[in-house]
Amino acid sequence: MSHGLLWLPLLAVFIVLAWLGWVEYRKLEHYRQWAQQFEASKYDIAAVLGQQGDRLTWGRPTRQGIVNLQTCELSTLQRVWVEGGGQRLETERDRFKGTIHLVLQTTTGECYRISFTELPLALAWRDRLAGKIKGEFA
Repeated sequence: MSHGLLWLPLLAVFIVLAWLGWVEYRKLEHYRQWAQQFEASKYDIAAVLGQQGDRLTWGRPTRQGIVNLQTCELSTLQRVWVEGGGQRLETERDRFKGTIHLVLQTTTGECYRISFTELPLALAWRDRLAGKIKGEFA
């Protein structure tokens, strides 16, 4: 009896891990279907991002699908940069605390912040978008 009681918490841990794995699998499957319409796309736990021609679309992955979708045209962008912990990041060696955002500033002054979990991926998207839009980049 005592051995069974010792294994019960371990069984509960395995059940929780299996459920979390299923949730992440559902998110990935929704992303995989959503991303088929784009030339380039990215997925991480913070956000999804896709580019098709002059259109950039991003949102948040959930197990029910992609939510909070936003879109912007590259032709309306003035500047693009990567920000982490409230400061601009230029290289992978930059040190920071906090979350990473790809910041898009439009010609009207509006700023969009797209979350990233990996700095190299955010810098690669910054460089990709900087090559596609006209204007100054910081």
